[in-house]
Amino acid sequence: MSDEKPTRDLFGELTVMPSGRRGRPAHQRSQSAANRVILGCAVGLSVEEIAKGLGVSEPTLRKHYFSELKMRDMHRTRLDLARLETLATQALAGNVGADRQLQKMVEQFDRRRQAREIEGKPAAAPAEKLGKKAAARKAAETALQDGWGGDLQPDNWH
Repeated sequence: MSDEKPTRDLFGELTVMPSGRRGRPAHQRSQSAANRVILGCAVGLSVEEIAKGLGVSEPTLRKHYFSELKMRDMHRTRLDLARLETLATQALAGNVGADRQLQKMVEQFDRRRQAREIEGKPAAAPAEKLGKKAAARKAAETALQDGWGGDLQPDNWH
């Protein structure tokens, strides 16, 4: 390994030039790659897509970036909070565009909250599945209440 010199590729990643050894060089974890994994999780990319973007296999991605993948559910929230913080700072400094964008994001969060509240309300319980006898009994009861007046009532003979 002493004769291998790391260089930077087109995307700024550290790569090791071949040293005459056989096989592909081992993946080196970097903070920039970890940040890309976090961003990929935040925008909803699959593990396969993130691995392709980094140029590694899925097992390698899981091996080196397991902690980022483990917290994938909260990365979107963290990204939104970071954006909100940046926009709020700029809006307080007088940036009108940031103020407008902040207002849009606040409205988005309000819509999400309302949607969660609507989803959280229990729906009407589905009607019980009735057997043949129970269905016939219920039909007979509703027939008595239909527009027949008292004609179908027992003891109503003419």
